[in-house]
Amino acid sequence: MKQKTIHAILRMAFLLSLFVSPAAAQSPCGIINKAFKAGELINYDLYFNWQFVWVKVGTATMQTIVSTYEGEPAYRTTLTTRGNNKLDNVFVMRDTLLAYSSVTDLSPLYYRKGAREGKRYYVDELWYTYPQQKIHTKMRYLSHRGEETIKEMEYDDCVYDMMTIFLRARNFDATKLKENELITLPITDANKRQDTWLKYLGKEDFEVEYTKERFRCLVFSFIEEDKGRQYELIRFYVTDDMNHMPVMLDMHLSFGSAKAYLKGYQGIRSPLTSKLN
Repeated sequence: MKQKTIHAILRMAFLLSLFVSPAAAQSPCGIINKAFKAGELINYDLYFNWQFVWVKVGTATMQTIVSTYEGEPAYRTTLTTRGNNKLDNVFVMRDTLLAYSSVTDLSPLYYRKGAREGKRYYVDELWYTYPQQKIHTKMRYLSHRGEETIKEMEYDDCVYDMMTIFLRARNFDATKLKENELITLPITDANKRQDTWLKYLGKEDFEVEYTKERFRCLVFSFIEEDKGRQYELIRFYVTDDMNHMPVMLDMHLSFGSAKAYLKGYQGIRSPLTSKLN
């Protein structure tokens, strides 16, 4: 999986209640949500290292509201990434990701990615159900040629998409993690399932370069495997408080380096006790 675009990285990097959903209550893949609430909106600026100069190439916005899915209350989370004119001259990026998850325990219910990469546009879709404590996924892929592929898979253990796995990761209890500890993250799209890993690297104070806001952060490394070799794809910093809000992502791409910096936020669930200024 060498060929990575900024939007694909942000899926991971951004890229982590009051109602009960019967479908979610049956899911064995839940986690208690203490990190975010409906109404949260987070904005990022995207930068790319262009001939040793960091250039702003776009923006990303992530928003969560309470909606309904198949008649039941659910979190509706969207992530949009947009390249600016500088990036358009090299590579057009217009992506929208959508995920529905249980308001009770964040178990995934539905995921859709509509991605325009250069001249290509394709769609991934996933539907989740939980029959008899198993995990059943229906997967639909629409290629840029308009060719549709549909298949179904069933697993004994949990599997997530890039959006709901991030919401889940935001709710990890870092007080129970040891430095250099690896967490296995099974992930799927409309084509296949694979294991990835999250490595906890400890704590570090971090200043957002373009806003000068300083935060006490937890530092994680997102690791993938290619041809039997594990490698760090992204290192990211999240606030060391109940929100676990990402403030910076340092991305290692096959065609260079990129960073995403926190630009603004509203509707966060808990006080930003990690903020240092």
